[in-house]
Amino acid sequence: MTFARIWGVAGMLLLASGCSAFAQDSAKKFISEAIQGNLAEVSMGQLARSKGQSEGVRAFGRTLETDHTAAIDQGTAAATEVGALVPTEPSAKQKRTYEMMSKLSGPRFDREFIDQMVEDHKVDISKYTKQASGSGPVAKYAKATLPMLKQHLDTAQSLQKQSVSSLAQ
Repeated sequence: MTFARIWGVAGMLLLASGCSAFAQDSAKKFISEAIQGNLAEVSMGQLARSKGQSEGVRAFGRTLETDHTAAIDQGTAAATEVGALVPTEPSAKQKRTYEMMSKLSGPRFDREFIDQMVEDHKVDISKYTKQASGSGPVAKYAKATLPMLKQHLDTAQSLQKQSVSSLAQ
């Protein structure tokens, strides 16, 4: 083997290990953020149960609380398996959103909550879909969680349409 060929092979190995490390770092970041998102959704679900005016919003709040609590447990298992940070509270931005929402009441709370849930779940589905295309425990978690997120989006969009149609009457 020539000297140039040895360096070429060594370079490819370094590049491959660098890509692998990047993928691991990306998965660790994703799972930590996913856990924070689940913690935020549990809090928002609790808020919707207590402040929601419509039964639909209160019921959706119960669903969020139950489903995202389970997702926290599953995400924590995946995070532990890959050595990622396991957050214990939502991000600062998620806390600000919660604080803003906690000051609302009545129909305004319901509308803002539903709009927030539609937007959050669209963003989450995009991130989870990207992560699910990989391999390993974090990708497995993302794949397993996607159907729940899609169901939540469908529910939120249905509530959003109900809200719009009730305002039109």
